[in-house]
Amino acid sequence: MKCRVCRGPAVIDVRRHNANFCPEHFLKLCRDQVAKAIEKHSMLEPGDRVLVAVSGGKDSLAVWDILLELGYEADGLYLGLGIDGYSDRSGEVARRFADERGLSLEAVDLPGEYGFDVPDGARAARRVPCSACGLSKRHLFDEAARRGGYDAVATGHNLDDEAAVLFGNVLRWQGEYLGRQRPVLHEGDGFPRKVKPLVRLGERETAAWCVLRGIDYVVEECPMAAGNRHLGYKEALNAIEERSPGTKHDFYFGFLARAADRFAEDVEAERGPLGTCTRCGSPTGAEVCAFCRLLERAGGHLPDGRTPGSEPTPDGPVPVALGPTRQGRP
Repeated sequence: MKCRVCRGPAVIDVRRHNANFCPEHFLKLCRDQVAKAIEKHSMLEPGDRVLVAVSGGKDSLAVWDILLELGYEADGLYLGLGIDGYSDRSGEVARRFADERGLSLEAVDLPGEYGFDVPDGARAARRVPCSACGLSKRHLFDEAARRGGYDAVATGHNLDDEAAVLFGNVLRWQGEYLGRQRPVLHEGDGFPRKVKPLVRLGERETAAWCVLRGIDYVVEECPMAAGNRHLGYKEALNAIEERSPGTKHDFYFGFLARAADRFAEDVEAERGPLGTCTRCGSPTGAEVCAFCRLLERAGGHLPDGRTPGSEPTPDGPVPVALGPTRQGRP
C-alpha cells in the first residue's frame, strides 16, 4: 500500500478519496480539509479567538490541535458533568493534553458549582440524559464565550456525527432542526458563533490524527449514551458507507447545497422575540431560560449562591459566573 502523494509506505486508506496516505501526507490532508471547511463556510477569520468545547475524546482534542496547527488562537473549556468515573477520566485526559502543550483550559465542575449532575438532572427533569447534557453544555459554553470575549465556539462534530443527525432529522422531517443543521451558526441575539471545523473528516480520520500526533484520548463512549438513537443512525450509515464509500459525504454536503435553505422559514417560524432570563441573565425566549428551569427541577443552584427560584436583584438579572479553574498559560 503506497501513499498517493509520495509513493512511500502508506499507513491509512481513505476510501471515499480512493487513496492511501503516509503519515506526513495524511496529516496534511486533515489540515487541508479543516482549512477548506473553515474557508468554504466562513467559519473563522484570521485573528479570531476560539473557545474549543473539550470532552477528552478524539474529536474535541483533534479539532483543538488542528486549529492550533492552522494558526488560530484557541483555548479550551472542559465541563465535568458528574458522570460516574467517566467524567473524572475525561477531565484528566483534557488537562494532560493542555498541560503538555502549555495551553489554556478552563474547567467547570457541574456538581460542585451548580449543585447537580447530568444523571440526576435528567431524572429530575424527566429528560433523557443526552438531552440534559446537551442543554447544559450549550448554556455553559455560550456563557463562557460571552464572558471571555471569544469570537466563536468550536465543537468536534465530524462528518459521521452530522450525517447521522441529518438522517434522523430527515426521517422525522423536523424542519426547524434541518434549517439549523449547518457547519456554522452565526452570532446574534447574544449567542456566540458556533462552528464545526471537522465536518469534512470522519471519525476514523480524527482517531488516526490523534494516534499519529501522539494524542491520548478517552476511547470509550459515554455510558449515558447507551440507547441513543443517533448511534443507531450511525450504524445504519456505516453499513451503507461500507458498500458505497462517499455516501455520508454526498448525503450531508448534498443537503447543504440543495436543501438546507428550504428550511430557513421553519427556523424563523419557531424563533420568537428574545429577552433576558430573569435568573441568570442569558438570552431566552421565555421569562426563565431552559437551563435555569433544569436547575430548579434538579435542585441545583447558580454559582453565586442564588437558588433557581429566587427573585433577581433590583438592578436586573445577574450574569452567570462560572468560577473557572485555569490550566496552562494565564
